[in-house]
Amino acid sequence: MKKPARIEERPSRAPVAAVDAPRPDRAAIAPRPRTCLVVDDSRVIRMVVRRILEAMGLAVVDAADGHSALSACRDAMPDLVVLDWNMPVMDGGTFLAELRAAPAGAAVPVIVCSSDSDAARISAALAAGANEYVMKPFDADILHGKLAQLGIFR
Repeated sequence: MKKPARIEERPSRAPVAAVDAPRPDRAAIAPRPRTCLVVDDSRVIRMVVRRILEAMGLAVVDAADGHSALSACRDAMPDLVVLDWNMPVMDGGTFLAELRAAPAGAAVPVIVCSSDSDAARISAALAAGANEYVMKPFDADILHGKLAQLGIFR
């Protein structure tokens, strides 16, 4: 038997109708975790970044080069990309141009992670569409700070 709606008074707010109904299981309504695509030709770097991001609650997919990363994006566009700039097969700059040309890829935040400290290379990455640039080596605090700057974590 359905219970009738009742009016509850809330201080400094208009009355709100309330219905006594069972609440769905939290797991059933929990949002999916944000996905991050980690692109680096170093298996060790991919593994380290994966562990950092998974500890932050992100789901991680990885790729060893830009070509494999584009294929992963075609399968499912990630919510974030952590991208090495210098890779074989397809470098980070070429991948970034292809990602930005895709309709769904234009808004995906990209953090370039590279050991290259040349100011011209950093400027080129940012001009190509990267949102942030991180120097290798980096740690969880640095990566978390960049994600916070992008609004992914507070």
